[in-house]
Amino acid sequence: MEFWPEFLASSWGKEFVAGGFGGMAGVVSGYPLDTLKIRLQQPSVNNTATRSAFGVLRNIVSSEGPCALYKGMAAPLASVSFQNAVVFQAYAILSQAFNKSPNNNDPPSYRSVAIGGFGTGALQSFLLSPVELVKIRLQLQSNKPKTNVRENQEGPRSIIKSILKKEGLKGLYRGLTVTVLRDAPGHGVYFWSYEYTREKLHPGCRKTGQETLKTMLVAGGLAGVVSWIACYPLDVVKSRLQAQTQTRLDQSPPKYLGIVDCFHKSVQEEGYSVLWRGLGAAIARAFLVNGAIFTAYEVSLRVFFSNNQTEGERIVE
Repeated sequence: MEFWPEFLASSWGKEFVAGGFGGMAGVVSGYPLDTLKIRLQQPSVNNTATRSAFGVLRNIVSSEGPCALYKGMAAPLASVSFQNAVVFQAYAILSQAFNKSPNNNDPPSYRSVAIGGFGTGALQSFLLSPVELVKIRLQLQSNKPKTNVRENQEGPRSIIKSILKKEGLKGLYRGLTVTVLRDAPGHGVYFWSYEYTREKLHPGCRKTGQETLKTMLVAGGLAGVVSWIACYPLDVVKSRLQAQTQTRLDQSPPKYLGIVDCFHKSVQEEGYSVLWRGLGAAIARAFLVNGAIFTAYEVSLRVFFSNNQTEGERIVE
């Protein structure tokens, strides 16, 4: 019973809980645009012309209803608070571990920030990959008449049970490798961009923690945009691989047999532009979501550190 009070009194506990609040804020604020991004990334039917984001959005709302934009949100919302908490805590630990400054009160160098972010991205992929697999399967369901048992899957539990029954635990981690390749460098760019931008917008804030809400929103939003642009082609490949329900053991094998095969076939059939399909929706979502994440995170830390001025000014540098 004494664990939680002691944990929340520690800086690690505060970072963990604040990261959880940030994650929940990010999911709620950006989920409809995430659903739109996932739909746009899927192969065109009969190789038709590239679809517009507005056209896909209108089709979803008209044929499936507005609630379809939030389809599958329960899975990431249920886990994202823990996942995001782990991300921010791991980042705080790793960025400090790689910091060579002899003064512990100095913020981590930009180099240690990037390395810490890289390591954090790799670690969090093991938590995120199964969640995104289920989320993508849910987001791609439609309200069209069901023609087989597989299409009748409507909730996270039924999808997870089906995957485990057919492929075992390994099936839940389909797309793990490409998730690591996306998230490790992506998070390095993500945290570096945030720290660099907030310092440029509000000089000295990395030491004092005195930046404004506007600085948090803009720095967080721009960090999300830059990191998504850097890794977006890999995200397209990941989405296509995780959207497949077939395995190599099926009579009808999956269309894409791996990362390289998916990249090659996608470009061959739809051109290089397919690697950037849905980027507009992703960027809009990234700015909104990551602005919300960092703002909720920083504000939560200020609340938790309110009784300790020194730590309150420090935040997580």
